[in-house]
Parts: sequence; C-alpha cells; structure tokens
Amino acid sequence: MKKIRISLLGKVALAIGLGIAFGQFLPGSIARIFVTFNALFGEFLKFVIPLIICGLVIPAISDLGKGAGRLLALTAVIAYGSTLFSGFFTFASGSFVLPQLIAPDAVVAVMQNPEEMMLQPYFTIAMPPLMDVMTALLIAFVLGIGLTLIKGTTLQNAFAEFRDIVVQLIESIIIPLLPLHIFGLFLNMTLSGQVATILMMFVKVILFIFVLHILLLLIQFIIAGAVGKKNPFRLLKNMMPAYATALGTQSSAATIPVTLAQTLKNGVREAIAVFVVPLCATIHLSGSTMKIVACAMAIMLMTGTPIDALEFSGFICMLGVTMVAAPGVPGGAIMAAVGVLESMLGFDETLQALMIALYIAMDSFGTACNVTGDGAIAVVIDRISMKKAS
Repeated sequence: MKKIRISLLGKVALAIGLGIAFGQFLPGSIARIFVTFNALFGEFLKFVIPLIICGLVIPAISDLGKGAGRLLALTAVIAYGSTLFSGFFTFASGSFVLPQLIAPDAVVAVMQNPEEMMLQPYFTIAMPPLMDVMTALLIAFVLGIGLTLIKGTTLQNAFAEFRDIVVQLIESIIIPLLPLHIFGLFLNMTLSGQVATILMMFVKVILFIFVLHILLLLIQFIIAGAVGKKNPFRLLKNMMPAYATALGTQSSAATIPVTLAQTLKNGVREAIAVFVVPLCATIHLSGSTMKIVACAMAIMLMTGTPIDALEFSGFICMLGVTMVAAPGVPGGAIMAAVGVLESMLGFDETLQALMIALYIAMDSFGTACNVTGDGAIAVVIDRISMKKAS
C-alpha cells in the first residue's frame, strides 16, 4: 500500500475541521483532555522558544559574517530592505483595510476572560524557560556578531550542531504536534461558541493577504525591471514556474533548483545567480513577513488590542532579523517568530496558536512570494555588480 502523505496545511485544515465537528457533541469532560494537552504543549513552547532563538539566530548571523564580502553584504542589505518594505507595506495597508474587515466583538470576552467561557485543563506543569525571550535575542546577537570577529571555529561549530538539534526539535516534535494543538484550540472555541467569528476572520485575512502579496510581487519586479532595464512583467512571468513549485513544496530550499533555472532565464549571469538564489532562499522572507504582520494585526484587532505604530515598527525591524534564522521547513518561519510575538506584542499561548493556524493556512502563498521575489533581487544584484565591474 502506498503511504498517503498529507501536507502541514492539510493537517491543520483537518485539525480545524475536526475540532469544530467534535465540538458539536463531545462532552466537556473528554474535551478537557485535549485542553490539558494544549496547556502542557503551551508550557513546552515557552521553554523551547529561547532555545529556538539562540539555536537559529546565532549560527545564522555568524555564517553571514564569516563569508563577508561585498556581494554578500549587498545581497543581505537588499534582502533585509525588501523584508522591511514588505512589513511596513503590510502595516500601512492593514491599517486602512483590516479595521473595515474585522470589528471587535464577543471574541474579546473570550480572549480577555478565558476562564469564564473556555474549558480549563485538568492540570498543568510549569516549564520555566532558561531565560526570557528578549534575553535570548540579545545573547543571540552578541554571540552571533562576536563569532564573526574571531578566528576560531570551535564555538561556531558547536552552535552549528546546536542549530541541527533545534531544527530536529522543530521538525520531529513541534511541527507534528501542532495539528493536535490547533485541534484542541478549535474544539475549545467551538464549545465556548466563538468559532464562527474566528473562521470568518480567517477567510477575510486570507483574502486580504492574497491580494497584498500579488501587489508586493508587482512592486518588487517593477523596481527590478527599472534597475535592470528589463520588462518587469516578462521577468515576473518567467518566475512563475518557481512560484508554482513553491506552492506545492511550501519550502524555499526545496524550490532552489527551479528558482535558479528561471533566474538564469531572466538573463542573470550564472555566477551571480548561483550565489544569490541559495542565499536569498535563507535570508529573504518578504512573503512570510507579510503574513505574520497581517495576521498579528488581525488578531490584535479582533481581541480589541490597541495597535501602536511605533511598537509595530520595532516589531517589524526585529521580525526582519528573526526571519533570517527561520529554518527551511513548512511552518518554520512562524516558529522562529513566536518569541518576538510574545515579547514585543504580548501574544499569549491562545493567541500564538491562532497565529500559527492562520499563518499555516497561507504558508504556501508566502513561500511562493519569497522565492519569486528572490528572482527580482538577483536581477538587481546582477545589474549593480555589472556597474561596479565597469
């Protein structure tokens, strides 16, 4: 018998559907078993988030610095600039559109007073983290930058192995358990009578993000066409096979061969393409940043949390750095961003679970936006390097 493979998106969609269906008839005493799992899983996430930050960010920064060169620095600056533009573009668009789509309602009561309306776990076990999220971020920046300044490789190799452990933790434990976590969340919300509002919000935000990521790609390729003196729409058309491949794989890394082939088709020199495309698959996550910013704004609006422009600006800048360290697995970007959501926007376990579910619902589109945008950056880098060479 051929084993049937279900994507992470399929598992999350199934978990949401089953949570709503079982919430119609499952007795509260049974449902509390899943609520108890959610409480334990939430505590475990609190414990591992600082480890994820240190394990991913430290080697990511040190790897960039160790190979420091003019081309690397230029690519990193443009990729980070593109990610920041995506975040602020999404924030500006969302500030006008999302309040028209999402009005605070009864869900506010659930999020602010969950003990009054939602089921509580039978028990929970405190799993205090080794450090708070901001401490982990500061340690990651200090050690990551420090490793770029020293000649030895012992500590860098140790953190590279630590990164492998963290990636295995995400791939083998956290990601497989996420659907069960989301099932428990939607089961609890169905029993509390709030699931219809949540689902309606999901549909509105998904449509908003879909339109927004098309606009972002148009902007990226219009800029690339202007810099490279090429037809932007032809450049974008040539990248469509990479876009379609990313929709299926949900992984920037797995799409590299197709992205590279289409980038070469756009006239980018091979020496530039083979350097820029794999690098951008790791450090350029404009589509993922767009989804996280839009989803965070939607959830804050839904729960009646004030959105402060200055606070969100800091969040977007920090998110751009965190995205560099996101592992190339489906759902990896949101797991890398959970710590920033908690420390800078105050997202608790319930809001984090909603955030993860909403993000994964759009995961393939975000990845497709990421890799397609890599082609635009390659055109820009190719043109700039040609000018410097001449």
